[in-house]
Amino acid sequence: MKCIILAAGYATRMYPLTQDFPKPLLKVGEKAIIDWLVDDISPVIDGFVVVTNHKFYEHFRTWAAGKTPKIEVLDDGTESNETRLGAVKDIQFAVSSLDIDDDCVVMAGDNVLDFSLKHFIAFAREKGTSCVMCYEENRLEALQKTAVITLDENSAITSYEEKPVDPESDLAVPPFYCYLAADLHRIPEALDAGCGYDTPGSFAAWLSRQTTMHAYRMPGKRLDIGDVASYQQAREAYQGIRS
Repeated sequence: MKCIILAAGYATRMYPLTQDFPKPLLKVGEKAIIDWLVDDISPVIDGFVVVTNHKFYEHFRTWAAGKTPKIEVLDDGTESNETRLGAVKDIQFAVSSLDIDDDCVVMAGDNVLDFSLKHFIAFAREKGTSCVMCYEENRLEALQKTAVITLDENSAITSYEEKPVDPESDLAVPPFYCYLAADLHRIPEALDAGCGYDTPGSFAAWLSRQTTMHAYRMPGKRLDIGDVASYQQAREAYQGIRS
């Protein structure tokens, strides 16, 4: 299994911190944000791919040099927030550029977790389907800004909607996915069918209507670093992954 990390955003809400420096490489505690994610699952991953933009490509190349397992850094060729490809097209870019034919963990590179993603990977392998993570979110305004799913008694997804006005449940989906190789190769089909491409959950939402998918309930907390205030909160509160 490989891991594709989405890091091609421009983090304009965090200027000036990220005006000339990529958000995933900012420090939280003793590590960069992205290192918390990579170090956690390195023992169960065959290789990493980081998809970034042209502006931050050399920053990630320098960071990745000499790491084990190897981290491949891809430049998606964009140079501004206005010309970005979008998350789904960046996943497609990674799969096609490297001819990836492995099952893949796909995740955003700007979150920190207080639990190990290894359990999510084990869950996906046990289910034998593409999977997402989910967590309970009680704030209506937060549910209206994210993806929301419903599940059956076996954790299979029964509905999946991006940014619903009237959410059907309180189960929100963060940007962490396990995809079967065959499902990843359906991205062109999804895009041709009108699947959104800017948010990574758009593909998962489309895929859930084509095939069986399951959801893993997060056993801990996630800090989504989206602006300067949330970054400061993460620096003050984050204590690493619980054992």
